[in-house]
Amino acid sequence: MKQDLLNLDYLVLSHNHLDHTWGLDPLIKRYTEAVAENIEHKKPVIVTHPDTFLSRFLPDIPEMGSIISKDTLARIFSLQLTREPLWLTEKLVFLGEIERHMAFEAKYPMGKVLRNGVEEDDYLPEDSALVYRANDGLVIITGCSHAGICNIIEQTKKVCQEERVVDIIGGFHLLNPPAEQMQGTVDYLKKLNPSCVHACHCTDLFSKIALSRAVQIGEIGSGICLTFE
Repeated sequence: MKQDLLNLDYLVLSHNHLDHTWGLDPLIKRYTEAVAENIEHKKPVIVTHPDTFLSRFLPDIPEMGSIISKDTLARIFSLQLTREPLWLTEKLVFLGEIERHMAFEAKYPMGKVLRNGVEEDDYLPEDSALVYRANDGLVIITGCSHAGICNIIEQTKKVCQEERVVDIIGGFHLLNPPAEQMQGTVDYLKKLNPSCVHACHCTDLFSKIALSRAVQIGEIGSGICLTFE
């Protein structure tokens, strides 16, 4: 992609899970190397929810959360932890903690979280997304959508004071979803009528086929470039 990782202004973490945070390890190595070799670089701000660094686990996975602690990360980068929406530029916003109102979404916990020394069911309250304000509407960029893709869209419209959605790109958390959730999502997106949807991570083939009956599904994969004015 020819993007210089030493020139980052922000790095936004969607949530805590390993597959969304373990890229921090090689990034730390890259920045440490730059310091040691006196290579000019920026110091990016890590933006995420305060709960992103809590310990999480499943019955067969002893640690599901970030392998890099908050304290370690704070010694290398700048941290901005927020539950509230945060505008990174005039056109790009981090949504913060997503309000959950859809009865068919985010109903079931995913493992456990350790909070103040107490194990609790984990509903991943930190799960969030980015939104780009394009000229003809909003482009929503998700990680996993544990908060529920429809909840995320509602939060997007509230934060941006805009009803038009051009595209939704990323994970929809639709892996063998309950029938109620799948139908609720299809009905919601049909009414929303976005220009296109690029569903990828944690969205299975059955769900993409179901979504295609309501919206236009675009081809998506690593390295693809999408342009929005």
